[in-house]
Amino acid sequence: MPDEGIFLTTADDPAGKWSEPHLVEPGCGLIDPCPLWDDDGRAYLVHAYARSRAGIKDILRVRPMAPDGSRLLGEGKVIFHAPEKHPTIEGPKFYKRHGWYYIFAPAGGVQSGWQVVLRARSVFGPYEDKTVLHQGNTSINGPHQGGLVELETGQSWFIHFQDAGVYGRIVHLQPVTWKDDWPLIGTDQNNDGIGEPVLRFPKPKVARVAPVTVPQTSDEFDSPTLGLQWHWQANYHDNWAALTARQGWLRLYAQPAKHKNLANVPNLLLQKFPARAFAAETLVEPGPGRIWLETGLVVTGRSSAAIALQTTDGNTTIVFRRNESCTPVKRLDSNKVRFRVEVAEGGLCKFSFASANGDFEPVEHFFQAEPGIWVGAKVGIYAISIDSGPSRYADFDYFRFAAPTRP
Repeated sequence: MPDEGIFLTTADDPAGKWSEPHLVEPGCGLIDPCPLWDDDGRAYLVHAYARSRAGIKDILRVRPMAPDGSRLLGEGKVIFHAPEKHPTIEGPKFYKRHGWYYIFAPAGGVQSGWQVVLRARSVFGPYEDKTVLHQGNTSINGPHQGGLVELETGQSWFIHFQDAGVYGRIVHLQPVTWKDDWPLIGTDQNNDGIGEPVLRFPKPKVARVAPVTVPQTSDEFDSPTLGLQWHWQANYHDNWAALTARQGWLRLYAQPAKHKNLANVPNLLLQKFPARAFAAETLVEPGPGRIWLETGLVVTGRSSAAIALQTTDGNTTIVFRRNESCTPVKRLDSNKVRFRVEVAEGGLCKFSFASANGDFEPVEHFFQAEPGIWVGAKVGIYAISIDSGPSRYADFDYFRFAAPTRP
């Protein structure tokens, strides 16, 4: 909570139940805290500062902490400030290895930054710094802000993200090699002592062979619970959806739309973009209510667009939404409608619609998807109305991804 301070919450099991947040240290702009418990039982905390709140973006501070993490025990010390070399530094991770204290920290900003490692023999420094990973001549921009993972086999790995714009923050895993107690992340392609990220590399050596798995994307809505690929635009309410009201269908209960732009509507059921180019299709059947209802397929980020149907008094009209505008497209006799969006490389979207057994008809306009705030664009489904109630709903038969039919 960067406006209020650093908080702690605890649980006996990672699955919960978690305690109410406990204020460890009040302050505005204290971000990215990371603890370290030393060999003697003493505890420390390193943190950065948010320029948007504190006016600072290039300082790391280490502070003594109560061993139970409940409070900080003093101001500690600024252990790193090199704005000419690293104009932004944040997201520190604290480690101790072979008698060295290490702080891994991303520098230079989200989209084009690099990974820095600090090391010292004392927890409060002095720390020396080294850039250990940068983009180099690769396609992986801003390879930083991650954590070190060490295996029982002796291998070291670094997990980090890449800001890919409309596709969000893509996770990468890089090999780590150690020389003179300095890590080198990725591979040093030009022998300058700085690693570059790799796209392909032999997998980590782990204790057992694990099957290759990929995240689920398509959904036939045959399960009593939603898959982990789905998330709601805002905190979920129990009256938003049901998977048991109609076998093999997902029922979305329409909620009042308080915003004209779907980017600000809470009851959107969404997924991240699953690939650089893809098509998504769904089939929807609205409930029998005669009050105005709108339901369809949406792409959203900072801006939004949707292909949807509106029903009033039994009449069905296809509409195209773009931000706050809503344009009628065509009247339909069918109450079951398929919607499709094709997303080209870069996020250019083309929407189309069809009756349950008819051919798809494209909407005239294209839509350029945009990332959200610190996240990528998303695709999903929704149902809205002038008010809520059990009779105002839309049933979705499936949500399927496929390769796009256009370049």
